[in-house]
Amino acid sequence: MTMQTPGTGLDMREIMRKHWKALLIEGILLVILGLLAIARPLVASIAITVFLGWMFLISGIAGLILTFWARQMPGFLWSIVSALIALAAGFLLISNPGQGVVSLTLVLGVFFVMEGVASIMYALQHRSELGGRWAWMVAAGILDIIISGMIITGLPSSAEWAIGLLVGINLLFGGSTLIAMATAARAT
Repeated sequence: MTMQTPGTGLDMREIMRKHWKALLIEGILLVILGLLAIARPLVASIAITVFLGWMFLISGIAGLILTFWARQMPGFLWSIVSALIALAAGFLLISNPGQGVVSLTLVLGVFFVMEGVASIMYALQHRSELGGRWAWMVAAGILDIIISGMIITGLPSSAEWAIGLLVGINLLFGGSTLIAMATAARAT
């Protein structure tokens, strides 16, 4: 039985088998970057902050250019405001990445609280549809809230590890997944 990509007629197994080396290389690269971020979380946090700053700066410049280019479009003033906010955020993150890391860490902590509460509420509301898995969702939500508490109550020192460590863990797991997919695709 072939596994076709919907709407394309392409056989996914064949594509994966054909490109398993690319998946493997990307997976290895992500694992290396993840381990580096875990080993040096402050350096990773600063790099992420500067990268995010450049993304905001570039999007703000592009937003201004495109807004003035299409100034007859509705929402001209709000588009200008949005672009200026992106420019300001980018400039602040690039010019003072240390303070940016603290600010982003606070945002990350708030995100984990909101994500945890949302997970718990979803699990409780849908426990009949989720069967026994709803308890795992509640546990994950509680873990999110605990992580958030560690991050927020630890500020500003938690800024030294939170973003870099969590991104590092994400890269490590993502890379490991790609490596597993590549080895499975190679075997088929």
